[in-house]
Amino acid sequence: MVVYAGQGDPRRSMGLLWREPEAGARVAPGPKPELSVGLVVGTAIEIADAQGLQALSMRAVGERLGRTAMSLYTYVASKNELIDLMYDQAFTELAEEAEQSSEIDEALDWRARTHAWVGLLWRFYLRHPWTLEISQARPVLGPGEFRLHESLATLLHAAGLAPKAIGDVYGSLLNLVRGMVRTAAEARQAQAVTGVPEDEWWYARSEQLEELVPDFSERFPTLALMSADGAFENEDSQEPYIEQEAWETLRFGLEALLDGIQRRIAHES
Repeated sequence: MVVYAGQGDPRRSMGLLWREPEAGARVAPGPKPELSVGLVVGTAIEIADAQGLQALSMRAVGERLGRTAMSLYTYVASKNELIDLMYDQAFTELAEEAEQSSEIDEALDWRARTHAWVGLLWRFYLRHPWTLEISQARPVLGPGEFRLHESLATLLHAAGLAPKAIGDVYGSLLNLVRGMVRTAAEARQAQAVTGVPEDEWWYARSEQLEELVPDFSERFPTLALMSADGAFENEDSQEPYIEQEAWETLRFGLEALLDGIQRRIAHES
């Protein structure tokens, strides 16, 4: 499922995105709360976090708030507009985390700070996997996204990277994380969707592969060499194999990218 941002009226949607932050963005127990844009958006995020965007509707949000779907349209004009607001509110929380994180302290080496920034983004996507369904082709253009971009841009600029190159690095890092974390998020959801535990799925198919392809090592010698070297072993049995593999692949790609950035900084200085 791919969702394109910015399908509502530009003046209204952008005005809502850049409104002043509101208190009370979560539902508290007790009497029905007074409705607000922030409360509607926060409630929608809770639904999407728990059940995904497919479960999101104006009716579902209204029911959770004890209201009718029609009562929400005073605050948010459509589901598409709601998703834009949800996306940016979620990214605002991430931006605040990046701005306040001691792991990204200016006293640390820029590579260590970039690693920490990437780690925050990785964990964010696993908490809010529905955000991966929002296309990057047409960004939301809200303050949360800009604040996150600014946090990394400031870090890279202080490291000595030329301003013109910062956007390319941001895009490279963002898409590296999004590509690998999507696989990790799907691995987390696989058992709930299919009803088959991760280990059971892998063991069943591995046994069949050994039986049906006894000459596997001869047909795929490099893959067999990788297997003998432990390339496909799950070192942390508490995590799904694919999730751990995605994280390790991300770290490898990140190191290679940072090596290139470091050479670029040295060349420009």
